[in-house]
Amino acid sequence: MKDTALLAVSFGTSYEETRKKTIEEIEKTLAQEFPQADLRRAFTSGMILRRLRERDGIHIDSVDEALKKIYEDGYQTLLVQPTHIINGDEFEKMISQLAPYREKFKNVYVGRPLLTSSKDYEDTVRIVMGENKDLKNDEALVLMGHGTGHFADAAYAALDYRFKAMGHLNVFVGTVEGYPELDDILPAIRRFSPSKIRLMPFMIVAGDHAINDMAGDDEDSWKNILTGEGFSTECALKGLGEMKGIRQIYAEHLKKALCTD
Repeated sequence: MKDTALLAVSFGTSYEETRKKTIEEIEKTLAQEFPQADLRRAFTSGMILRRLRERDGIHIDSVDEALKKIYEDGYQTLLVQPTHIINGDEFEKMISQLAPYREKFKNVYVGRPLLTSSKDYEDTVRIVMGENKDLKNDEALVLMGHGTGHFADAAYAALDYRFKAMGHLNVFVGTVEGYPELDDILPAIRRFSPSKIRLMPFMIVAGDHAINDMAGDDEDSWKNILTGEGFSTECALKGLGEMKGIRQIYAEHLKKALCTD
């Protein structure tokens, strides 16, 4: 057995197909970048853990369960990398669950979420636009983030600003549960008057929000609201975790933690 355990912590998803394309691919990247560590997984969403257990008979550890097992298995060094996007509620919950275990290990290193440093924003903009190279200048990319009541929700408006500061005036960032909402960015979309709108989730997985709130058939889905505004729309059900560059940012965050902690 190796001396080091690497715990990859995700919010989670109940959709198997996107889980394999996103969360599992991030975990594979981490395992490749840190071959000295044994990889473990934990989800922070109690609702998703419950759904997977009751619907599919799949057990995935909570953060506390995973940490307890890692400690009982005798590891001396603990690496933790969340796949969260912002330094919000889920990240803080993970940190609080980790706190009782910090003194139980010889070394503990924790990487940060995706949007942490100014460079993270710039890199993320480049990666997302690299995935949308075929987007024409008169077309718009509308990204759906999750959003939160936490003050870190400001990251989404900051990201929208960063896209435009880097020359992408046809990119608009909104959220389903925070600010800005679709109604907040609609005036700017109308002013831009795109020939077509591409909708894409700004979430690690293309799960429930992407399938239903963004691309769903209900009248209040973003697709149908924008279609009702007279725009031609298309939906790209691709989570951030499918993008190699995004996966690499997480690995770099953990490398940075090892250098600075």
